[in-house]
Amino acid sequence: MDDVGIDQMKVFGYGGDMYPILPNINAVAHAGVRFRNTWSMPECSPGRAAMFVGRYPLRTGINQAIGPQDLATAHLSPYDITAPKLLKRAGYESGLFGKFHLGGPENNQAKDSMPSVLGWDYFYGWVGGLPGSNDKTVGGYDKAGTHMCGFIPGPKLGGTETGACYQANGSCTDMTRTSLAEDVVGVQCIEKGGLLVPNETCSTTLPSYLNFNIENAYYVSPLVIIKDGQTEIVKLSDPRARGYRTTIETDAAIDWIKSRPAGKPWMATVSYSSAHTPWQQPPKRLVPLPPKGISPLDELSCTSAQGGPLDQRIIQDRMIEAMDTEFGRLLVKTGIAKYNEDGSLNYDPKASNTVIAIVGDNGSLAAAVKLPFDPSRAKGSAYQTGVWDPLIIAGPQVIQPDREVDHMVNMVDLFQFFGELAGLDAHKEVPHTIDSVGILPYLTDPGQGSLRTINFTMGGLNEQANGGRNGPCVMSTACTVIPTSKSVCEDNLGIYWGKDYTDASVIPTTPPGAGYATCADVNQARYNATPRQDHLNLVPESSVAIRNDRYKLVLNTSVDFDPASGGQKKITSEELYEVNQVAPTPLLDTSDRNLLPAANAQIEAIRKDLRAKLDDMLASNPPCPGDGNIDGVVNAQDLNNWRKIAHDWGLSSVYDFLTPEYRDGITDTKDEAVIQANMNKTCARTYSLY
Repeated sequence: MDDVGIDQMKVFGYGGDMYPILPNINAVAHAGVRFRNTWSMPECSPGRAAMFVGRYPLRTGINQAIGPQDLATAHLSPYDITAPKLLKRAGYESGLFGKFHLGGPENNQAKDSMPSVLGWDYFYGWVGGLPGSNDKTVGGYDKAGTHMCGFIPGPKLGGTETGACYQANGSCTDMTRTSLAEDVVGVQCIEKGGLLVPNETCSTTLPSYLNFNIENAYYVSPLVIIKDGQTEIVKLSDPRARGYRTTIETDAAIDWIKSRPAGKPWMATVSYSSAHTPWQQPPKRLVPLPPKGISPLDELSCTSAQGGPLDQRIIQDRMIEAMDTEFGRLLVKTGIAKYNEDGSLNYDPKASNTVIAIVGDNGSLAAAVKLPFDPSRAKGSAYQTGVWDPLIIAGPQVIQPDREVDHMVNMVDLFQFFGELAGLDAHKEVPHTIDSVGILPYLTDPGQGSLRTINFTMGGLNEQANGGRNGPCVMSTACTVIPTSKSVCEDNLGIYWGKDYTDASVIPTTPPGAGYATCADVNQARYNATPRQDHLNLVPESSVAIRNDRYKLVLNTSVDFDPASGGQKKITSEELYEVNQVAPTPLLDTSDRNLLPAANAQIEAIRKDLRAKLDDMLASNPPCPGDGNIDGVVNAQDLNNWRKIAHDWGLSSVYDFLTPEYRDGITDTKDEAVIQANMNKTCARTYSLY
């Protein structure tokens, strides 16, 4: 699940309100084990990489969500041992459906074929990962781009109840909504892959202004299919790339699972895009209806300019509910579960030899956070709201189902868990350091004690050519460089201050449109503006945390404008909190609970112990220049690998080595010189702390 933190799921005891309604996920949760103390990383790509290779970001180089400017050194290495590569040693086939976001297509020699390079036998989904923006032109019908939801709404919002729904091949269907239980015709049409011309009937000629080559959030996406080593890039006008994204992801997984040969073990990763922004209404058929069968979606807009944050939160709830509906269908269609007569899910973990793991990739986005969690310390930070994720595991191995585990678990532990299920010891199978702790004992032994003494999480900046970074994005009173592009910033209701900014509230730069490189630059411009503008809080550029069973240390670092000196300076904060998992009101690392300002000797001792462990962790992956294939030695194989990449590609790769200041995004003779200078050196053995 994407951007679904533990605060969204009442089955863990949190969330407060009644939504989202998740009967299918809840059924699996009550038939398995709910891990109530699981950390991931602050953002999606590092969290997903942690799961698939069992390694923290300090080892993978993936510190934040991968964007189009991030170099290959911030993508998952083709030389890493991923879960599908590991399981292949036990005869498993692996398929991945939906969001990938682990590398490519930009700045990567593999481009859209990266899932295959990393070991997946079959892929059906979205390599770049993020849904595109809502198509405000609704396929070219509205040249002014005023349809903020990406579809033509019903009459209550100035839309229509009738229209002609055209397909890319020129066929057309006249549509009329006859019941409030139905979607507005604008949604009905785009779910079927079409474009609506409102208040008209079908013509024999396709209107020339309609454009079937525009992405539209969850309804039109750049699909990639990899089968038998062949990569197909599906055009946006192709019916396979059109329809509700959560349904497409589910259908693809069902088809692949049902086609597996008997006796052949498999692992299917259904990597739902939901509920990542841009938030866009799902089809009503996927959403549990409230009393009287009238969906709240009928009255909602989908941007703050129209309906405000409340509408956005309701849409996000509905998206998660739609995902839950499709998850239930996935289990039933593959024979893992059945529907009862009343439509509820009948899931018996002993009825199949299939294990189900449900997990979020990071904490919830600030605008979606549910109380008592802290929206000011959400996704993108190492605080609890940003990294505390739901994890549910069910299957025939579970002894005493419908129980909870409060011991510390990390996203990296799932890598070793997948190996445990296949009878493999990941630490013996993988030639380099992994950070995983096996968690299968928690399933088989209800009395199992904690297998971790610490937990760890980190986020930061990804490497871009010549020291670049994502452009600054202003959200309310804060500035962040987390959004990977201008469109992603705006999809998250932010104002983009980077290159090619368009919002009139941005202080103009010279030359116009040059934008600002960092949030520190934004604050400096605001300070020097006439009249002077308020100083923005900065979302930390680096945020790391470590904890034991009771206490958590957080270290944040940024560069900000300093009015006193008129320049910029590095800002570092160290904070200590007592945290727990008590439901419904856990102890969180909110700003008023930092223990360090009034620390006594006992608190200082705790701080020193955690800080020493944190420093050891951060130092546990010393640089190894020249070792591009992460085998621990610089040798002729590295030279051969470099030569092939430099000859066939020449651009960003894992053989683009660090120069004194930055990577240049080119694989050339300068990188060969690094290999030659370190030839036959063995790298210091890295290690992990638990």
